[in-house]
Amino acid sequence: MTHRSERVLDVRSLARVEGEGAMHVRVRDGAVADVRLDIYEPPRFFEALLRGRRHTEPPDITARICGICPVAYQMSACAAVEDACGVSVDPAVATLRRLLYCGEWIESHTLHIYLLHAPDFLGYAGALEMAQDRRDLVERGLSTKQAGNEIVELLGGRAIHPVNIRVGGFYRTPSRAELTALRERLRKALDQAVETVQWVAGFDFPDFHHDHEMLALSTPGRYAIESGDVATTGGLTFDVRRFEEHIIEEQVPHSTALHARIAGRGRYIVGPTARFTLNRQWLSPLAQEVASAAGLGADCRNPYRSIVVRAVETVYALDEAIRLIDRYEPPARPYAEVPPREAAGYGATEAPRGILFHRYGIGADGLITSARIVPPTSQNQAGIEDDLRRFVGGRLHLDDEHLTWQCEQAIRNYDPCISCSTHFLDLTVDRR
Repeated sequence: MTHRSERVLDVRSLARVEGEGAMHVRVRDGAVADVRLDIYEPPRFFEALLRGRRHTEPPDITARICGICPVAYQMSACAAVEDACGVSVDPAVATLRRLLYCGEWIESHTLHIYLLHAPDFLGYAGALEMAQDRRDLVERGLSTKQAGNEIVELLGGRAIHPVNIRVGGFYRTPSRAELTALRERLRKALDQAVETVQWVAGFDFPDFHHDHEMLALSTPGRYAIESGDVATTGGLTFDVRRFEEHIIEEQVPHSTALHARIAGRGRYIVGPTARFTLNRQWLSPLAQEVASAAGLGADCRNPYRSIVVRAVETVYALDEAIRLIDRYEPPARPYAEVPPREAAGYGATEAPRGILFHRYGIGADGLITSARIVPPTSQNQAGIEDDLRRFVGGRLHLDDEHLTWQCEQAIRNYDPCISCSTHFLDLTVDRR
């Protein structure tokens, strides 16, 4: 392998990706010359679809952007529309929104940990192969995930693309008895989540760290999920309304997915490791305890250990869900009226994969005049490419098959979407 002056790993089509993409790595004279995560997503036109629609419609429309985290899109949409219209929801409604979001975190994180990421560390081709040897692990993961499903089903009306969410709140809110009925199920799942942290903490993690600036919502006093100001590890803090002043999205030649950077500062990453690094002190005592026992320090800059952080956040989401249920008092009304007004509104929440920003312009007639949505995946792409560049540079001694496998795992650390976090690379090697 050392006699080749040029080596190319060219993956022309990534199967089972939300949109279409490829990975290209070129090595010349023993050094990495080019790394591209090519995402050529087909136009989905959601921002254009929103223009001309009623200001009450974004929660239902944007939920269809993602089948695994529709709640994130619905909550960011509601926050932006309510901001434009100058409406604040009842504290009990806000509590239910946070509880609903906890359900989505539980679903998404557990799915990623058990079915998408753990097989990498254990040497399996996928979850089905892992289940043949360790059925108990997969069953534990599915059982924990089901607890999240039950929260989303109760509050959202169904587990996928919930239909009970509306601008201003919910069409229907549950009784105390309905929520209390979930408690025992969540307590069992919490025990399973603690076991999950202990399990994944024992994986063999590559010695790899990044220097990306990290960005997440932050709310003093509690772990940010559905609201907060934007903060970075570089000391920058700003209101969500100023998001577009600080975050610049740009087209790059090899990708239709926009790359994001912090104005005047460069690339950054979002997601569980960013949230943990910026907000660890606001985790519940139990979540902090299991994080420390798992060996997580004050920050987490090894993307391979993101699986541990997701497990800790699952513990937190279950712990927080139980706390919210215990303190729940039904609101007087399930929703607040949100009459339209001519204004721009801004909203951001923490999707499982990172901060999700929405901005809407609304006319006096209640029709949407403009829309902008910035998802977590586009914000992480530059960071993923940089990780791949440095990761490949230290592993050029590997053959193409093993190097490709490890590149896949490097991408899966960020769980960029449900599809591209599976085993997707179909490798073609061009040797010159």
